Amino acid sequence: MTEATTDSIEGLIRIDIASDIVCPWCIIGYKQLERALDETGVRAKVYWHPFELNPQMPEEGEDLQSHLAAKYGSTPEDSRKARARLTEMGAELGFTFDYAEDMKMPNTFRAHQLLHWAGKQEREHDLEMALFGAFFTNRENVNDPDVLANIAATIGLDRDEALAVLSDARFAEDVRDAEKVWTTNGIQGVPAMIFNQKYLVTGAQGTENFASILRQVAEEPATGAATSEV
Repeated sequence: MTEATTDSIEGLIRIDIASDIVCPWCIIGYKQLERALDETGVRAKVYWHPFELNPQMPEEGEDLQSHLAAKYGSTPEDSRKARARLTEMGAELGFTFDYAEDMKMPNTFRAHQLLHWAGKQEREHDLEMALFGAFFTNRENVNDPDVLANIAATIGLDRDEALAVLSDARFAEDVRDAEKVWTTNGIQGVPAMIFNQKYLVTGAQGTENFASILRQVAEEPATGAATSEV
């Protein structure tokens, strides 16, 4: 189901994750998984895959609360409670959510193109984490090319090359093709994680459940290659 290579990695579990950088449950699910890896001592490699929660999002984005109300029927009170819950869960996992009433939901297609580029330099994981922080913690516009290039620079990637990648959209088709791998296989929401190219787990399952999954999968030989060890 994934596009990663299939070279064996001795002693490592392979974990493919479809994610969008504006998905709060994606970063929470990853942080739970990360903690489970630490607690179990299981070694793994993570390969991130693009998934747009809102592929039809206009270039200028939408007001976050209005977007959630239209998409899920959320009331302002529902949104406040959800944000408070996410903020608390994030804090417990070492991640800061800093929501604001005027936040916007951006288009994330450019960000996924930049992640694809970073992956070619084995820095996709670092950029993924930086983008989660940029959006949820710093409330940056992660559709703005200059903002994206600055974020790439903070993890040591070339800012001018990042801008060039975004300007000529050289990886746009690659990202679309990668997204289709997941949607054509029935994935409609994220995070979606595949362990050792066999076992699909969706959603933020909690540290304890991820630990149980990791222990079970660790009993089998890992397959596949990935881009970022966790």
